[in-house]
Amino acid sequence: MAIEIKAPAFPESIADGEIAVWHKQEGESVSRDELIVEIETDKVVMEVVAPDSGVLTKIFVAAGETIESEQKLAILEPGDVADADPQTKTPTAASDTSSDSNAGAAEGAGAAALLGPAARQLVEQHGLNVDQITGTGKSGRITKEDILNHMKGAKEAPAAAPAVSVADSGPTGPTSERIEKRVPMTRMRAKIAERLLDASQQTAMLTTFNEVNMAPVMALRSKYKDQFQEVHKGTRLGFMGFFVKAACEALKRFPEVNASIDGKDVVYHGYQDVGVAVSAPNGLVVPVLRDADFMSLADVEAQISDLGQRAQNSKLTIDDMTGGTFTVTNGGVFGSLMSTPILNPPQTGILGMHKIQDRPMAVDGEVVILPMMYLALSYDHRLIDGKTAVRFLVTIKNLIEDPARILLQI
Repeated sequence: MAIEIKAPAFPESIADGEIAVWHKQEGESVSRDELIVEIETDKVVMEVVAPDSGVLTKIFVAAGETIESEQKLAILEPGDVADADPQTKTPTAASDTSSDSNAGAAEGAGAAALLGPAARQLVEQHGLNVDQITGTGKSGRITKEDILNHMKGAKEAPAAAPAVSVADSGPTGPTSERIEKRVPMTRMRAKIAERLLDASQQTAMLTTFNEVNMAPVMALRSKYKDQFQEVHKGTRLGFMGFFVKAACEALKRFPEVNASIDGKDVVYHGYQDVGVAVSAPNGLVVPVLRDADFMSLADVEAQISDLGQRAQNSKLTIDDMTGGTFTVTNGGVFGSLMSTPILNPPQTGILGMHKIQDRPMAVDGEVVILPMMYLALSYDHRLIDGKTAVRFLVTIKNLIEDPARILLQI
């Protein structure tokens, strides 16, 4: 009996999705749990796998088309994969559209259906020919690592310059050809742009700055990092855990920063769900640490590491991205010395960490070189007064400069 393959059920926060790429075409055989199609939403990329082994007999939606929650995508005829006749694999208009729309700037559109989201973005960014890249993933799928290895090999073995005869030589200097490339903005990138624009236009956003001496935390980390990693089964002791725990303590003392605005109402949250900005192939995303105030330092570090890896592999789920009462972002990992983080509505506060930089500081009348970090707190002035914002940021500064306060909650 034929099986209908449907899109996943989208949560209320996601209205629709878009077919990113079909990994199987009409007439092709599939194995149980094999990846069939990827769906890109405003927040994450969803994967739809085969519910059983058989042959994909019909595709209803082409790549690039918009779909709704639980919409019918294809028909699967169950059966032994070995019985599938390869001569029945005839491409349809849907499969042609899939190849053309997902090849981007790359040549060799036939291989585009074997690209994962991260690999596809690299191909489009660098205008690579996918026919020249060997896929090492399942069913010959080209992975992000395959792309990077191909680019690395191209740099190490540049092609020899063609011989130019005297008769063919012309004027030297800059070429008259000025190359441009136009590619459609991904659905996720477009949604990020929309939310950033809304945040700047619909909130009264201000930013206050301070600086924190990182020497105490750095000394604590240097002393215990090896033992910490051994006891907590490979989890590394970083700086984000200290700032997340410090933020949780500060949010308890200043509930306005942990609140959100809903129309003319203020919603005060009696819990601390802290979003942590991490880098993904299509931009920064903000997965959430649920009940971060009840998590240990090791739990925070382990979950941040896991979320970061899943973001790089486009494996974050809708639940990972939903909610959040406050956000912490660390531009310092990219070398930023100071920035103004933008709010993540409906949240009313976001903490920005930055690069640790040695600077001369006055301590007890003497100049001392200390590892300093600028902190930035952007906040919605409609709800949070400047006095509250400054006191909140000073609280985090005090907790970081004396980490024992985090444990003692003083």
